[in-house]
Amino acid sequence: MALALLLFLLLFPVSLASADEGPFIGVNLGTDLSDMPSPTQVVALLKAQNIRHVRLYDTDQAMLLALANSGIRVTVSVPNDQLLGIGQSNATAANWVARNIIAHVPATNITAITVGSEVLTTLQNAAPVLVSAMKFIHSALVASNLDSHIKVSTPHSSSIIIDSFPPSQAFFNRTWDPVMVPLLKFLQSTGSYLMLNVYPYYDYMQSNGVIPLDYALFRPLPPNKEAVDSNTLLHYTNVFDAVVDAAYFAMSYLNFTNVPIVVTESGWPSKGDSSEPDATLENANTYNSNLIKHVLNNTGTPKHPGIAVSTYIYELYNEDLRPGSVSEKNWGLFDANGVPIYTLHLTGAGTVLANDTTNQTFCVAKDGADKKMLQAALDWACGPGKVDCSLLLQGQACYEPNNVVAHATYAFNAYYQKMGKAPGTCDFKGVATVTTTDASHGSCIFPGSSGRNGTSVNGTILAPSSNSTTSGCPPQYFPDVGAITSSVIIAILLLAPVLL
Repeated sequence: MALALLLFLLLFPVSLASADEGPFIGVNLGTDLSDMPSPTQVVALLKAQNIRHVRLYDTDQAMLLALANSGIRVTVSVPNDQLLGIGQSNATAANWVARNIIAHVPATNITAITVGSEVLTTLQNAAPVLVSAMKFIHSALVASNLDSHIKVSTPHSSSIIIDSFPPSQAFFNRTWDPVMVPLLKFLQSTGSYLMLNVYPYYDYMQSNGVIPLDYALFRPLPPNKEAVDSNTLLHYTNVFDAVVDAAYFAMSYLNFTNVPIVVTESGWPSKGDSSEPDATLENANTYNSNLIKHVLNNTGTPKHPGIAVSTYIYELYNEDLRPGSVSEKNWGLFDANGVPIYTLHLTGAGTVLANDTTNQTFCVAKDGADKKMLQAALDWACGPGKVDCSLLLQGQACYEPNNVVAHATYAFNAYYQKMGKAPGTCDFKGVATVTTTDASHGSCIFPGSSGRNGTSVNGTILAPSSNSTTSGCPPQYFPDVGAITSSVIIAILLLAPVLL
């Protein structure tokens, strides 16, 4: 396998993207993949939104396989609970790379590995082996000739910076100098970057009113309201830039001036409890919209104007099952069905995340749904639900694939579109779900797709309740039971070119 991989890289050296590309906006997938759609549906949403960079908090094999041949640049992670073992054994690190990296590249475009997360502030007992773990992982990449394509780093909480304002006086917590100095030497020598998690929301919440909300949200400030660094006379119009520049100055304090920064997490919650009044849809939309434009417009920071800081938004999906406060569950750009929490305001910021999918939703059969329940729901949709199922007849455009999942998906979506996508019209006793993926295929164009608009009817009629009848679907709509499979038919979206 190693020889084949080496040959591929020699013949196709640009197949794996390097970290030297222009600034980008990526997304974090969240810490619990069980709280989001299937990997195939996740990748379809990433493509539909022109998201070209994604960060995983682990190396979930199903997700890495789904990302194969998508062209999406993937950052994977060594979880904190594996850090001690890898940091103490070169062989363990090599095995980890073989199992989680070499097994997937080049089909899956892995471009970075994060070793642990916020180790210095959350897992201090592993801090002494952090740099060793990074070096061992890097050595394994070198042995496979992957080191020029896959960078190794570790994300830090911005709280490792002491006295972040004024930025010119900032420095890293001196307690961690024995770790930070060799870590920065490693990043410098390997051409990697300092990874930083930047959350103006928490800075604002913890400032007791000192930080204005507009300053945290990138909203325009009058000159007399801008924060000025008295040492450099640089003007700061937002918290994000001030924190990033504080990290640059903290590195220069340790005599490192050429290590770039990538922000691995940043975002704003769209909902909070009574103690979090500024966790709102409007504020989340304002922050993330302004952040995306700030990065992609190459604004840079006051210390480094024109040098944008690539950033991963936290996070793609809300995590309804996440423990903790209300806000902890509500950092996502989309809900678990792939429906936007809000529509970002991104005029002039390119194509990433610019698609308004609010009115581009479809209803499909859930992965793994019970076949008998699917058949019953299909019967209802084509009967009492009054869906036109004529395209499911043998010889018609949507007859193939001839299985209950495909036929139910067509019928569910036709009903959902006919009912004007009203709340509750895509449930069918729990066997259906809303998605942004258009399941049209070949000449079978689903209602609501760009190929043909479905008939929209005003109303709030709900899908069948538990006491609804399930009879009434003519026999010719029944799929061939022998052809039933367990997979939902998902159309692969064509990837629009993006200049990132």
